[in-house]
Amino acid sequence: MSRCHTDCIQRPLSRAFRWLGKLVGRYPWWFLLIPFVLSAGLGAGFYFLPQRQANDIEEQFTPIGGPAKTEREFVRTHFPTNDAGQFSASRLYTEGSFVSLLAVSTSDNVLNSDTFEELMKLDEMVQNFTVMDPTTNTTLTFQQLCAEVQGPKCISPNPLLSAVQGNVSLIETIHIQYPMFRNRTFIGTYLGGVQLNSGNIVQKAKAIKLVYYLREDDENDKEKSLQWINEFITFFSKNDLQLGEIKVSYFTSLSRQQEFDGITKSVIPLFSITYFITIFFSILSCIRLDCVRNKFWVAGFGVISSGLAVLSSFGLLLLCGVPFVVTVANAPFLILGVGVDDMFIMISSWQQTKVKDKVEDRMADTYAEAAVSITITTLTDVLAFYIGILTSFQSVQSFCIYTGTAILFCFLYNVTCFGAFLALNGRREESNRHWFICKKVAEEKDTHRSSAYNMCCVGGGYSQISGKETDHPVTSFFRNQYGPFLNNIWTKIFVLLLYLGYLASSIYGCFQVQEGIDLRNLATDSSYVRSFYDDEDLYFSEYGPRVMVVVTEELSYWDLDVQGKIDRCMESFIDDPYVSKSLSESWFTVYREMAQQMNLNISDKSNFMGNLLVLFTTIPDFRQDVDIQSGNIKASRFFIQTVNVTSAVDERNLLNQVRHTAKTCEIPVLVYHPAFIYFDQYAVIISNTIQNTAVAAATMFVISILLIPNPLCSLWVTFTIASIIVGVTGFMAYWDVNLDSISMINLVICIGFSVDFSAHISYAYVSNHNTKANERVIEALHSLGYPIVQGAVSTILGVIVLSAAESYIFRTFFKIIFLVIAFGMMHGLVFLPVFFTFFGSCVTHNEATKIAADIDEQSLDNDMKDTYLNDYDHIVTHFPKKSTNADPKCP
Repeated sequence: MSRCHTDCIQRPLSRAFRWLGKLVGRYPWWFLLIPFVLSAGLGAGFYFLPQRQANDIEEQFTPIGGPAKTEREFVRTHFPTNDAGQFSASRLYTEGSFVSLLAVSTSDNVLNSDTFEELMKLDEMVQNFTVMDPTTNTTLTFQQLCAEVQGPKCISPNPLLSAVQGNVSLIETIHIQYPMFRNRTFIGTYLGGVQLNSGNIVQKAKAIKLVYYLREDDENDKEKSLQWINEFITFFSKNDLQLGEIKVSYFTSLSRQQEFDGITKSVIPLFSITYFITIFFSILSCIRLDCVRNKFWVAGFGVISSGLAVLSSFGLLLLCGVPFVVTVANAPFLILGVGVDDMFIMISSWQQTKVKDKVEDRMADTYAEAAVSITITTLTDVLAFYIGILTSFQSVQSFCIYTGTAILFCFLYNVTCFGAFLALNGRREESNRHWFICKKVAEEKDTHRSSAYNMCCVGGGYSQISGKETDHPVTSFFRNQYGPFLNNIWTKIFVLLLYLGYLASSIYGCFQVQEGIDLRNLATDSSYVRSFYDDEDLYFSEYGPRVMVVVTEELSYWDLDVQGKIDRCMESFIDDPYVSKSLSESWFTVYREMAQQMNLNISDKSNFMGNLLVLFTTIPDFRQDVDIQSGNIKASRFFIQTVNVTSAVDERNLLNQVRHTAKTCEIPVLVYHPAFIYFDQYAVIISNTIQNTAVAAATMFVISILLIPNPLCSLWVTFTIASIIVGVTGFMAYWDVNLDSISMINLVICIGFSVDFSAHISYAYVSNHNTKANERVIEALHSLGYPIVQGAVSTILGVIVLSAAESYIFRTFFKIIFLVIAFGMMHGLVFLPVFFTFFGSCVTHNEATKIAADIDEQSLDNDMKDTYLNDYDHIVTHFPKKSTNADPKCP
């Protein structure tokens, strides 16, 4: 027999929750106290929080197993650094240990004697800066820890400082060729905001950079260097340098990580504000003028229940050793909204039960109606987050594990702890006691008493027709005003046009979204790091990373055919628009030129290998570019200089193009630069996002079709997910939010939350026994319109304080949650109800018979019985029993 409903799971699940509700109503104290005891035990896991914190930026915000990490390991193995005597910054396989000072002229030119006088003082301050070594109780100076070239000589922080040799007046007479100073030193990363004459001679420069590298070859040197840098940061942050000619910003190899580590502390004060706001709103939205039916304590306890869920879930995961990342600090704000949303649904269902029934029967009815609805949303939310674990970013994985588990606990505590409190409150209402003083009050107003007395000391009223609590004014609004308004034909046309406009603008925005995380966004707005990045972008954006091109296997370099392949490979790199045609560096090219000039024979292996010593003696840096083992060249490397890499799009294109070129070379090569560790996110961010959303959407559809007793509405839920994801992604571009690992977290949230609103309203729609679509929509809005508004507003209030956070991570979280909730509510209360009416009702004659059979006539008064039987007659009239086939409108 054909049927519209797919309730093989929904019906037994509803019966199971009916049984649980009756049990909670019968033994509320057990269900109330056990979660508190469990929370106290699991909360002990917070003792391990300091040990579980994992905020390493590279580890958390770069793809797991990214190609650049493998490339770095190859470079580290074959080209180890030598910080004591042979240091070369461009040959580092990491960023190194350094302090960088960026000086911007307060006039229009840093290349004058007055400015250089101040630069020399700044340099002297750094060179003489000392710290105390606690292990040896001796002082450590920069001179003792600096990276060295040509023996015991510190590498210069800037080639121009070396050129003036302490005589600052020389800077105005030296001809500075740019970007190759004196044809041997690249200064494109040391001098910025440059104006050149026709001969590439610098006329003016707005900014200059001083970089002080420290040794990190062995652990002892590295530890001392880090200590020196730490003390330098502390000193520089506390002392305002009185410089008139230049404005100085600074950055170190530790700055990004230190600033990121401090982000969590900036939002801790917001937790208390959030909980206060949410409790206040919950109480305000559940408050009643009836002194018995008032849900003041129930609303407040619902927020406490959500807090217990966070305590228990986080404690459990910390006990299990799951890493705690800074992004997880967003989760409590989110869980608060989810928990309160479910609370509103349960309160709404409680208010639809018969007031004169026993508390355990009311609880059974409440659970049978509400628990299935919140089970759907919990399952979809939890699965959406657990699917997010499939992503390549550990920060996303940790967030999804913590948040998914917290939502699961939130559900468990809602149907146990909160349900128990609701039952206890029901007992108070059953005995008609005052909400505050718990004293019994009269049900009927006393005409001899004042109106104030009747308002405060008389209560327990309910609808004499339905036997239920009287509707909240907003609930009545949805049935009496909003529902009929939405069913007006002109309103439907307007809603359809509004949706088409929403969809068009969203799709357009999807093509405008920028990819990748800007590393400055890992620091707070007031951080010194941001000013350095801003100055660097403004004055030093012309030249990008100096990329290594590494030959990964042994080659016969002396063979002319191999030489031709190497040359063609390098030419293909140089032809790339992101690569300078004149600034590449190759030991192989220089060696051949030198051999030609000096008449050296390099045409066979013996002579080629034997004469390399001449090259290394002339240019010692090239010794670091050739890995010779057992008389064979195991690997070698060349360098290409990138240009005009000024945006995330440029970074992505550069990475893709140079890697593609490497694959097309006739020799085995890889490309590497330390920045590629972060650029790798571009290779996976879109594919990861599509993978997560596609798998999650498919899972949501399966869950919906199993638990919502109508396949058509399950399709509408899936459609809503897709529609909201497109909307949120598109509007991210309008709100200056990039697609990165942080916003990916929020898109995972989007999947789960998209289901919440659509599932609630869809379930209410298909569970309604009216035959006309318009009537079913009105009843669905009457039943869940206000809870949806309450849940949406409470969720937004739960994260709204994050809009004032100084961190991009938390502001992004707020922006996307706001978009998700706003679009979700718009779909649940505007778009979906209208779309439902377009496709009519899905009730067959058989289902009409079933509706009538479900009526317990003996439990109804005569008026109610007549209403139901009239409905039954109406259904049978419209669906005569001449066929057992389903209505043709049904899928």
